[in-house]
Formats: sequence, C-alpha cells, structure tokens
Amino acid sequence: MKRTSSPALRMTPLIMSLLLTLLPASVALAGSLNKIQGDRDIQRLEPGKPLERKFAGGDSHSYQISLVSGQYLKAVVLQKGIDIVVKIAGPDGKPLMSIDSPNGNQGPEPIHMVAEASGSYILKIESFESSAAAGAYELRVMEVRESIKDDRALEESLKLFAESIRLNGEKNYEAAVQAAERALAIREKARPAELHGVGEYLKVVIDTSNNLAAQHTRKGEYAKGESLYQRSLALREKALGPDHLDVAESLNNLGAMYYRKGEYAKAEPLYLRSIAIREKALRPDHPDTATSINNLGAVYEAKGDFVKAESLYQRALAIYERAKAENSDMAQALSNLALLYSKKGDYAKATTLLQRSLEIRVKALGPEHPAVADSLNTLAVFIHNNGEYVKPEPLYLRALEIRVKALGPEHPDVANSLNNLGELYRAKGEYAKAEPLLLRALRIRVKAQGEENADVAILLNNIALLYEEKGEYAKAEPIYQRALAIYEKVLGPDHPYVVTLLSNLAAMYEAKDDLEQAVAFRLKAADISERLIAYNLAAGSEKEKLLYLSTFWGETQRTVSLHVHLAPNDQAALRLALTTILRRKGRALDAMADIFGALRRRLNPEDRALLDQLADTRSRLATLVLGGPARTSLAQHQAEIKRLEEQAEKLEAQISMRSAEFRVQSEPVTLESVQTAIPPGAALVEFVSYYRYDAKKKRLGSQSYVAYVLKNQGGPLWVDLGEAERIDAAVRSLRDALRDPDRADVRQLARAVDEKVMQPVRELLGGTRALLISPDGALNLVPFGALVDEQNRYLIEQYSLTYLTTGRDLLRMQTRSESGEGVMVVANPDFGDLTTAGSNRGLEVKKGDASITQQTVKNAVDFSQVQFGPLPGTADEAKALKAILRGASVLTEKRATEAALKQISRPAILHIATHGFFLEDVAINTSQSSSRGLSIRSDNPGQSNDAGAQTVNPLLRSGLAMTGANQLKSGDDDGVLTASEVAGLNLWGTKLVVLSACDTGVGEVKNGEGVYGLRRSLVLAGSESQVMSLWPVSDEGTRDLMIGYYRGLQAGQGRSEALRQIQLSMLKSKNRKHPYYWASFIQSGEWASLAGKR
Repeated sequence: MKRTSSPALRMTPLIMSLLLTLLPASVALAGSLNKIQGDRDIQRLEPGKPLERKFAGGDSHSYQISLVSGQYLKAVVLQKGIDIVVKIAGPDGKPLMSIDSPNGNQGPEPIHMVAEASGSYILKIESFESSAAAGAYELRVMEVRESIKDDRALEESLKLFAESIRLNGEKNYEAAVQAAERALAIREKARPAELHGVGEYLKVVIDTSNNLAAQHTRKGEYAKGESLYQRSLALREKALGPDHLDVAESLNNLGAMYYRKGEYAKAEPLYLRSIAIREKALRPDHPDTATSINNLGAVYEAKGDFVKAESLYQRALAIYERAKAENSDMAQALSNLALLYSKKGDYAKATTLLQRSLEIRVKALGPEHPAVADSLNTLAVFIHNNGEYVKPEPLYLRALEIRVKALGPEHPDVANSLNNLGELYRAKGEYAKAEPLLLRALRIRVKAQGEENADVAILLNNIALLYEEKGEYAKAEPIYQRALAIYEKVLGPDHPYVVTLLSNLAAMYEAKDDLEQAVAFRLKAADISERLIAYNLAAGSEKEKLLYLSTFWGETQRTVSLHVHLAPNDQAALRLALTTILRRKGRALDAMADIFGALRRRLNPEDRALLDQLADTRSRLATLVLGGPARTSLAQHQAEIKRLEEQAEKLEAQISMRSAEFRVQSEPVTLESVQTAIPPGAALVEFVSYYRYDAKKKRLGSQSYVAYVLKNQGGPLWVDLGEAERIDAAVRSLRDALRDPDRADVRQLARAVDEKVMQPVRELLGGTRALLISPDGALNLVPFGALVDEQNRYLIEQYSLTYLTTGRDLLRMQTRSESGEGVMVVANPDFGDLTTAGSNRGLEVKKGDASITQQTVKNAVDFSQVQFGPLPGTADEAKALKAILRGASVLTEKRATEAALKQISRPAILHIATHGFFLEDVAINTSQSSSRGLSIRSDNPGQSNDAGAQTVNPLLRSGLAMTGANQLKSGDDDGVLTASEVAGLNLWGTKLVVLSACDTGVGEVKNGEGVYGLRRSLVLAGSESQVMSLWPVSDEGTRDLMIGYYRGLQAGQGRSEALRQIQLSMLKSKNRKHPYYWASFIQSGEWASLAGKR
C-alpha cells in the first residue's frame, strides 16, 4: 500500500474491496406494493389477443381483466430489452402480488392467479429501474378457466415467491430463503408430470431455484448455491436446448458463483459459452451480452491477465454507453475498469470512473443497497492507499453498516469491510481496535470458504503483521507460516503472494535478529521474483512493465540493507545483495525500450514465427503461475508449468541459434556469469544507492551508497560509503566547477568527492588499474577520471576507466555480432529558424521551459518553447573526420534528418554531431513505500508506486535535435530523435557510436536504473561502445578531442584507452588543463580496440 509521508518502508496490509465484480441475473428487491391507481389509458385484456408495446424506464402501463371468483388466470409478459415488474391489484384496489423473475431484461414474467372475488383486476407494468433504456414487451393472456387444486398451489407458490422478494428488499434474508424454499417445494409437487416437459411450470421451478441459489450465494453458502445453479442449468439445457438464452443466464449465474469462490478456471468457460449464446441469440452489442463480457473480464483480471481484462471491460462499457443504460450493470462495469486502472497506476482515471459508478448506483438502487456499499468501500480503499487515515474511516464504517444490514453479519463481504477497517486502525497504531476486527473477519472467512482459501491467507498475513508490529513475534511467526503454506498449496510455490509472504517472514526474522533465517527467506523470495519478472515482462504495455517492476523496489532496498547493516559478515547475504543489483539495475529501461519488438521487426518470417510462439508460451506460463491451480490439483498444475517452461527453453534455444541479438537479450544473469565476463586484471565497481531499512521500526532511514567490487577471481568485496546526502552535495559542487573553465577550485572539489567515493574503493582494488564502473544516483553524472587522489593526481593518470549502466552488460559483450560496415557521420543539421541561437553545443532547458506534452509517443516534450541554435562548427568537424575516416558517408544540413538516421543500418562507426538535450526539471516520484502485502482479485486500487518507478517514459525527455527540430512538424520525422526511438535503431554490429554534442550522456538519474538517456538506449540498440558528453563544450575543443580520439583508434588503441590518451594530452597542454575541456567525454561499453583486441 502506498505511503506518501516520510520515507517509510512499511509492511503493506491487504485491503479488501472485494466487490462482487459480476453482474449475475438477480432477484428484484421490490418493496411493499402501493395501492395501484387507475390510469386514464387502461386497456382491457382478452385471451388469445396478445399486445406488444414499447417501454422505457419511468413508463407505466395498466391493463384490466374481468374474472369470476374461482377462475384461474394464466398470462405471461415477455420482456424484450427492459427489466419490468408486474403488479396485480384486486377489484377493491388492494395490491395482491408483485412479480419480477430473475430474468433480467429478457425472458418471461409468468403470471398464475386464482381470483378470490368477482370483478375487474388490474395488471400494472413498471420498469425495474427508472433510468432503464427503452425496450419493449409482449403481454399474452393464455388461459382463463375454472381453477383446479394445482392452480391454487401454483398461485400460493407465486405469492410465496413474491413474499421472498419483499422480505429480501427488507433485508430479511433468512425469512426470504424460507419463503423461497416453501415456494420451490410447492412448485415441484404441482403437476409433477409437466415438470419434465417444456412448459411454464418447469420454467417457474427453474426461476425459483435460481432465486434460492442467489439467496444462498449472497449469504456465502456457496455449496448450496452451486447445486441449485447446476440443477437449473441442467433442466434448461434438457428442456430448451444448449443455445437458449435462458441457458446463457444459467451459465452466467453459475460463473458468478464460481468467481466468488475464487474458482476462476471453472468460471471462464461458462462465461465464454454465455457470451457466444447471447451474441448469436441477441446481438454482439446487446447489454446482456455486455454483462457476460464484463464478467469474463473480471476472471482474467483475477488471473493477472490485465491486457485481456481491460479490453473486455472497455468493450462492455462501450455497449452500455451506446445503449444509454445508466443502471447497476453499467455502474459495475465502471467500477471494474476503475479498479483495473488503479492496479496499473492510473489513479486519476480510476477515481473519475469510480465516482461515476457510485452516483449511478445510488440513483438506480438507492443509498442502502449492497452495491453502494461496494463503491463506498472501494473509494475508501483509494483514499487509504494514498496515505490518508482520517477520511477513509467514515466510508469504511458506512459500507460495513450497509453490508451487515443487507447481507447479514456473517457474509464474506462483511469480512472484507472488517479487514479494511482493522487495517486502517493498525496503520494508525490503534492495535486494540484492529485486532478484534481482523479476528472476526478471519472467523467469517473460514466459516464461509474453509481453511485453505486464498482470502483466508490474506487475513492471516494481516493478523501476523499486526502481531509483528506489536513485537509479539512468537504469535506472528506461526500465523505467517500458516498463510504461506496455504498459498503454496492453493496457488503454487511461484505465485506473487508467496513472494510477499516470504519477504514478510524475512523481515520478521530480521526484527528478531535471526539473520540466518532472514537471509534464507530473502533468498527464496529473490529466486521466485526473478522468474516472475521474466514471465511478466514478456507482454504488456510500457506503463504496465514499469509499474510491475516498481513492486520489487522495496524488496531490493531490504536485500541490500540486510547485507550492509545487519549481516555484513555473511557471505550469502553479500552474494544475494550483489546478485539482486546485477539483475535489477537498469531493468526498467530494458523493459521500456521494447527491445524484443525491435528484434521482431528485423527477423525473417520463420524466425518471427518462433518468437511469436515463445511470446505466447511465456504469456500462458505467466497466466498459469499468477492464477494458481483451480480446477486441477497442485501436482497437475506444477506439471503443466514444467511442460511450458521446457517448451519455452526449447524455443529460446532455437531462436538463440538463429539470432545473436536474441541470445544477448535472453542471457540469464548470475553472479558467476558476470564474474566470468570480467577480464583478468580488471575490476567491476558496482555502485548502489539505497535506503537503509530498520527492521524493528519497519521504516526506511536515510539514503546511502555502497560499492561492490568484483574481479575475475575471488569473492565479491564491498564498502559502505555512507549517507548519500553528503556525497550528492559534493557531486553537485564538483559539477558546477567542471562546467566553468574559470573555476580555480576544481581540484579541491574533485578531491572531496574522491575522498568520499573512490578512496574507500581503492582499498579493495589492490594493484588493479582497469576499472569497469557502474554508477548509481548522482554518481552517474561524475567523470571519475577527473577525481583527485591523495597524491593530488587525477584518476585518469592512474586508471583506465570504462563506464557501464549495469555490470549485467558484461554478458552482452561476450556475444560478438558480425561487424557492421562503413562509417556514417551526421553533422550540422538545419534546425530551421529560431529566435535565440545557442552559443554552446547543446541546450539547457530551464525550469518551466518545457512541459511534458507532444504528439503520440513524443508526448514528453513541448518543443514550442525550446529553440536549437545552429552549430556551424560541426560542419568543420565533419570535414575533418571525413579526411581521417576514409570512405565515410556524411549527412549534413537538410540531409541530416531524423528519418535518414532511422534508416541507417549497422554501420561500423556512427558519429553524430548535433545538439543533445535532456529536460531535467520534470518532477520525479520519490515515494518510499514498500510492498509487504497482498491484493486479492480487484481489491487493491493503491498499488504502490515506489521510488524509482514512474509511468512516464524518461526516454522521451532526452534525445538529439535533427533537421527541422525548430519547425514542430508532425509525424515520425519531426526533427527530434528521442532516446526511446534510438533504442529501436539497428546498431547490432556497430563498434562505436560517438555523440559529439552536449549533455548526451546525461539522462534521468534514478536510483537503481543508472542514467536514463542516450547512453542506455544505444546499448539496447546494439552498439558495442559509446562516447558522449556530460556538459556543454565548445565546438573547437570538441573537434580537437574527436580528431585525436579517432587517430588513436586508427593506431590500434582500445576504445577507452584512445579517449584516455587524448584526454591526458589535453591535460598536459597549456591552455586545456582544466577538466572542463578534457573530462566532459566518457566512454561506455566495450573498451577493446575496433579490431576486438583488449
């Protein structure tokens, strides 16, 4: 649950909205009948003369029929697109009965009545909902004759049925069930021979059975409800055939009951069949069809398939909108979509939909209806999950009051309200209030659903969490273990809820100072998490991938903190922390770049087919793991998972043999594999910015840095660098000095940073002089070569430096792709007219100068307030490079377009001299929440959006300016090549990309993700190495540095060494000693020579 106050890594509770989420046909909750007044337009009814009329919400039609005492009336009202209620009054005007079978807005409302007195009887037809969309009905008088014994029995059963509806409307459910059971018993005895044929009596028995099943389901008595629904379905299929609309209704009702029980595998085929019947018998855009579509969406959501769920919800809602059906069905569809959006992090859209749903429900159903309680409860959850503790309480209490009154004190929905209220009190530290509520909720759940149920495990987790916070570890531990055992049995050992409970147990053991157990459980959680990440990143939108990865942020913080502060001497904790960083650092960017989408476009048809098969297999695997076993046993479930895993591995092996690019992207990350990739004599220095976790207080402390050092041989080493605040302040001061060649204090400031960052690391390096540096946080913006050691020497004088976004990239370097051909130079684009020209190579966008809106995927920047000045010096640079790099192709001025750059394929060297940009002043979410809780079905609108997680792609805020950038053109060739588009270029086989522009190495600094921007995008596009700048530099200085760099490469120097040598040369010169001139450019990626020699 998201917490937005001070940095806090709290154990997230389990908030249960547990809305019905389904729209089953149900009994109308009719109140007592008022005396029916005669209409001026009353028509007389006669047998054999049917009437058909249009009808809309709020309409009222009255009919008169004359009966003699003792006569039997058999009639039927056929509903056609609108749910109606039939009310009958006697000759004295007093109401006799109200009829509303559970048919929804289609099907019959049967009328059976024996006249007690002679005279004129009134039949009044009204709509069930006053706002219902227009439809029609047909009224038929089928028989008027002398009554027999069975007729009176049928009439009595109808009265009892009506009585059950009235009692239901008065919230007297026990009496309502008794009346319905008596009605059913009478119906089944009346004319038993007809019960086996196609007749109204059979239909009435079925309708009554459905009514009773609905009553049992509402009370949480699922076994009784299931048998009745199954009986109704069997009778309808036998009497009416498998494709009848009434069969679709039974399928929908049974599916709803299974959904409530959490048996999604049973619900799914029922809804699919119901949709097929309704689409054929009605039409694809009929509101009844939308009901089944919505319900199927709820099943997919519960199984974790958000893509399918959203599509179905939107389809159902569109049908209701077109039909202008602002009723309870539409309200539920709005609520479902709102909850789904909340899980995906779109809270603004979700809140709007939820408020609209609440308004419709109050208007259509009244303020005391259980569905209104659902909306109130969900709205409270939204507010609660946003860190507010005062506003949700009255909403929770009101929802609880309605549910107890409407559903009874033992209903599972009451348990949800009790849980949510208990969790609110727990979050406020009011444990005496919270504990009895949670225990009562658990008792209700166990009674309704049994011990081994996912919802029971959620409550156990919350109760254990409460005891843990109270320091009662002896109570908490067995309850956590019990919850874990239930989830492993019910959902399988690789389910996300299992990860949450393993993490919770690890945190509890940390609080108990049982570090061996803490490390063991954290390791189990990490292994499962890595598999889940692989499953879930196989599909979904960019935003969904970001949000999914954000859920692991808290786990990463706790893992690093466990090692550094609680188990500094534990080798297992050390290896786990470093492995976690190697796997997750930069992972979000990799997911956002859609590298497999770009790969697919470059494959031949046969290979694309294999990739599609793999995507489908991974998707099915993810659905299976997330959904857990339902209809199958756990053993069968695990066997199917294993089969799909083996199928995926086989496909991966096939594709890897055909594509080196795929092989690189799919490489599994282990500490051992990364260590093997480190060359002898070099060291990987992995910096990590993290928040210290206090296991006893369940809070995050201040942000800190730690450095891990890994060599080709031996175990990993590490050093705690301390709080980030003082390091980041020193980095800011140094960067200010580096950007100003007139600053004389640059050495002093560089020494201050070195003392805090590299001096502690040097103690671990020994004689190692080749450093592979993977920075984090503000360290991404530091040119380490410009730091000054204890002997007042720049580090560039002692060390060869290569930068990596993550040590994981060393695995990419082991796979050599076929070398590209030729050299491409792009320089001096014609940006178009401007009002103010820039003097330096680059653009610094000040606060307020740009907002995050532009067309389509480039919605990150409004370039209407951004101007790119001409760079005539880059034309001279291009000429000089063409002289050095023989055969180079040069694109300048009008030819230096975005479209031309996108068409470039696999050059050996790509040199781009233009403006680079990064919009720095966009707010970054730094919420410090954790995810120690679980969510059930669509019940957690407040999915945490942790630090390091955003839903706006930062790759859209950095990029390169090309021809026409000042013209704000529309389309794909608008003059701005974003980092997101760069990631889609085909640079596999490109040995070197040089971005001779300002700030091109800068990107969004996000802890755990390295520098977002062109640096990482070029890696993902396939380039082996990249050279780029960290601050604006002059044209002349850049040109001289680039010429010297390429000459070094031609002499066979390594890609990092050639840069180092020209920088040392500039350092020794008279006019360019200041690091402003030589330290701006950094080399990232492969450090070997262009020929591949290291």
